[in-house]
Amino acid sequence: MANPAQQKKADSDMTLQSVSVALVGSGGAGVMTAGQMLLEAASKAGYYGMMTRSSGPQIRGGEAAAYVRIGSVPITGPSDSFDVLIAVDWQNVNRFVAELPLTAKSVVLTDPEQGDMPDAIAKSGAAIVDFPMKAMAEGIKGGRANMLALGVVGHLFNLPLEAIEAVVGESLKHKGADAIKSSSDCIRAGAATAEPMTMRYPLEPAKSGFASRWNVSGNEAAGYGVVQGGARFCAAYPITPGTEILEWLAPNLAKIGGTLVQAEDELASINMIIGASFGGVPSVTATSGPGLALMTESLGLAVASETPIVVVDVMRGGPSTGIPTKSEQSDLNIACYGLHGDAPHVVTAANAIDDCLVTGQWSMHLAESLQTPVIMLSDQMLGQSRAVVDQPKTVNFNTKRLTPSPLDLAKGGYKRYADTPSGVSPMAVPGMAGGEYTADGLEHAESGTPSSADTDHSKQLNKRKRKLEQFDFGELWADVEGEGSVAVVTWGSATGPVREAVARMNAKGKKAKLVSLRLLLPAQPEKLAAALKGVSKVLVVEQTHDAQFHKFLRAHYDLPGTVKAFHRPGPLPVRPKEIETLLDQL
Repeated sequence: MANPAQQKKADSDMTLQSVSVALVGSGGAGVMTAGQMLLEAASKAGYYGMMTRSSGPQIRGGEAAAYVRIGSVPITGPSDSFDVLIAVDWQNVNRFVAELPLTAKSVVLTDPEQGDMPDAIAKSGAAIVDFPMKAMAEGIKGGRANMLALGVVGHLFNLPLEAIEAVVGESLKHKGADAIKSSSDCIRAGAATAEPMTMRYPLEPAKSGFASRWNVSGNEAAGYGVVQGGARFCAAYPITPGTEILEWLAPNLAKIGGTLVQAEDELASINMIIGASFGGVPSVTATSGPGLALMTESLGLAVASETPIVVVDVMRGGPSTGIPTKSEQSDLNIACYGLHGDAPHVVTAANAIDDCLVTGQWSMHLAESLQTPVIMLSDQMLGQSRAVVDQPKTVNFNTKRLTPSPLDLAKGGYKRYADTPSGVSPMAVPGMAGGEYTADGLEHAESGTPSSADTDHSKQLNKRKRKLEQFDFGELWADVEGEGSVAVVTWGSATGPVREAVARMNAKGKKAKLVSLRLLLPAQPEKLAAALKGVSKVLVVEQTHDAQFHKFLRAHYDLPGTVKAFHRPGPLPVRPKEIETLLDQL
């Protein structure tokens, strides 16, 4: 260790509401494992937390980082900077060094034997402390550098080592007592090594009432949500970063009598769920941008045949293969406008890890109630991050697909696409006597018989549009919080940092409002106008290169007063301080 007297001392010994650490290293260094254990230990100690991850597009090995933020209050997004950075090694860290903001109040612990520190880190102003992890680990039987790192972080953040050891012990129990003892020895050695350090980042005491909290990823929450919404069939093809939804659904659908099929590709998967839904089974698939691009023709089929399905798109950097392991919101345009012809459909968007559950459940409800495809947008930042959250609420939507009564079918002349006042027509299940109809992509008459007549085409176009326009989407269309003449309009994973920035503005006496859209299509101009009543300045925040969300708002809404757009592509996340600074400048 460097001489503690040479280290910079934190400005204050006051406890902190949240602290952040970055654990970086090459594949096999165990930084992801250490990050997950740290998050679980924080939960066991009564804290909230969030872990995001960064890696390259390689299948195995290569650079990796776990970003963990812990707090006594709910954590919904990344911090402005990292308090502590621990480099197990520096292999390829240059590839994501821009994701590691540090300040003069930060500390970097590094093993001099494990590669050269990137210049950006060395020149950040952070305190640099030698931490000979390799030598220390070799001196402990079965020692691991990542377990030493856990001990250091626990000491610096004032987390009880007992909580860390309990989590590690539970995780390693299948490896036997020797592995548990070795890890415990490393944790204690790491904490002892940090003892002389003058820099501290002590968390304020945890609050009570944490017994019912969940440690969940956005993808797991989305899987749970669609099941709560009634999904009983899933067909899908694995794709980063949405695969974990399928991994969660595979065993859990089976527990409730449902089925998951791994299709040969994305085209097969969406056609399978259309077929299952036609047969009366609420169905879902999960994918990412390249998969969604392949599904657009079949999404049009679901619109024309009015077959309810849900497609969960966990967005990543694009176009094409893009950056599979990094987050971006740039599938907005294809989700909203990627279908050919006039094809009204629903697009929803989760705005937090736990909100993936609610939005997944709601998306299933909307698909079944409106007999239409719903594209639910998530992203890598939400899907592959884990958070310790208060138990998410589920809502009883009383979801029920409209089907014809046996009496109506017995009368004969069943019209699958009857032009009803609501636009939603009774959908017969195969096997219902008298309920036979043609369901394909051709335009049709009310009976389902293919038709090229202009009257039938206009009637069905109007019907499909009307059922979305007349539907009452309720309060879930957006989260509207706060008051004032300044508002931030955002969506998706950008909501967390925006929410934190708005809270900081309000704490400074500068009132600001948050509007986070959960329903993107159909647009809700009257509701947004009411939400922005009295607002004279609007800041639009998103994670795209070409300001897709800002242009989407301009196309569908009248935004009041002065409008400023903040848009940046991935992989760099939106951070609260950036939004706070922009709000100060408005």
